[in-house]
Amino acid sequence: MTSSFLTLFPGMTPFNILLFILVALLIGMSKAGLSGFGLAMVPLMALIFGAKPSTGVILPMLIAADIMAVIYYHRSAVWKYIFRILPWAAAGVLIALITGKMVNNNQFRIVMMTVVWIMLILMVLNDIRSKKGGEIPESPLVASLLGLAGGFATMIGNSAGPVFTLYFLAMRLPKKEFIGTGAWLYLIINTSKLPLQAIVWKNITLNFLMLDLAAIPFIALGIFAGIRIVKLFPENVYRYFVIGTTLITSVLMFI
Repeated sequence: MTSSFLTLFPGMTPFNILLFILVALLIGMSKAGLSGFGLAMVPLMALIFGAKPSTGVILPMLIAADIMAVIYYHRSAVWKYIFRILPWAAAGVLIALITGKMVNNNQFRIVMMTVVWIMLILMVLNDIRSKKGGEIPESPLVASLLGLAGGFATMIGNSAGPVFTLYFLAMRLPKKEFIGTGAWLYLIINTSKLPLQAIVWKNITLNFLMLDLAAIPFIALGIFAGIRIVKLFPENVYRYFVIGTTLITSVLMFI
C-alpha cells in the first residue's frame, strides 16, 4: 500500500500517507452523519499537498463519499430546501472561483484558513445558541446569506459543513432528513465544482485522481464506521473533538 502511494505521489512520506488515509476515513464518517469531522480534513490535506492543490485532491474523494451517502440516505431528502438554497450556493461558488484564480498559493492558504476559522466560530456559536434554546430564523434572507457563504466556503476550502448545518437546523429537519438532504445537496454542488476546478484552477491531475481511487476503500470504511458510531455516542463529543483538532492543524499550516 505504501509503495503504491509513493509511486503515485513521490513527495509523500509515510506520515503523509497515514494522514491521507485518516482524511479518507474522516470524509466517510462526516458523510455518514458525523458532519463536524469533515472540517478537520481541510488543514490536514493542506499540510500534505499545499492549500490550493489539496482542494483538487479532496473534491473527487468528497464526490465518492457523497454518492455512497446518497445511496444510503436517498429517500430522506427534503428537496424544497435544496432548491431554495442551491442558486445562492452556486453564486457563492462562482465568487470563490474568481477569488481563487486571482490569488497565489500562499494567499489562497490565508483565505482558506480564514474561511475555516469562521466556520469553526459559527459552529461554536451555534452550539451555544442551541443550548440556550435559540433558533436561527427561517426566512429567504437567511437562505440567501447562508447559501452564498456555503458556496464560497465549499469552493475555497471544502469547508461549508457548518454553514449548511446552520441552514438545515433553521429548517428544523429531523436527523435522518438532515443527513439525506445534506447528502444530495453536497453531491450536486461538488459534482458541479469538478469541471470548474479542472478547467479554471487546473488543480485536478491524473495522479491525484489515482490517489482518490486508492482512497475509496477507506472512505467506504469511514461511512460504515460513521453510521455505527453516530448511534452510539453523543454528537457533541465529536463536535468538540473536531473543533480542537482543526484548531491545532490550522495553526500548523502557518508554521
